[in-house]
Amino acid sequence: MIILASTSQTRRDLLTKAGVAVEAIRPGVDEAQAKQSLLSEGQSPREIADALAELKAVRVSMNRPGLVFGCDQTLDFNGRLFDKAETIEDLADQLRLMRGGVHHLHSAVVAAEGGAPVWRALSSARLKVRSFSDAWLSDYLFKCGQEVLSSVGGYHYERLGAQLFDQVEGDVFTILGLPLLPMLGYLRDRGLMPA
Repeated sequence: MIILASTSQTRRDLLTKAGVAVEAIRPGVDEAQAKQSLLSEGQSPREIADALAELKAVRVSMNRPGLVFGCDQTLDFNGRLFDKAETIEDLADQLRLMRGGVHHLHSAVVAAEGGAPVWRALSSARLKVRSFSDAWLSDYLFKCGQEVLSSVGGYHYERLGAQLFDQVEGDVFTILGLPLLPMLGYLRDRGLMPA
């Protein structure tokens, strides 16, 4: 069993469905403060995803034996880091801003043992938001409800959110917030899964 320093149900589901036994632990990291610090240091959204994944993995691995994986995902729109919207109205504004444009999702996973990082993977996906109508957006947000606020991009790509896009480059696991294939390869290399 591996330890996942994340409470993301999507990540737990991805790992469980891939045959990985997981124990999920809340990492106890103030992400907002960490992001502000990293932004003030001039870190890019891609670098921030990696740094936050490491911070979570290291934090939990200082108190738990074994292999701990921390994960994070950031949304990069024209070099600007976007956080999860707090309200449906904020999300509507964010999606209207991205309408017709391209953004990147950066997903990172870092393994740590004994309070030190031992492995990492970082992948990115490029998503072009289609030029949807305001009426479609209102209907989309109504159908999705508050649950969609749990996603950094304000969409659940594996569901109705797929309709937001007319072009996507990158694997679905990256879009869902976990570089799953590299992680599975690492688990096999470590002898924690059958090769």
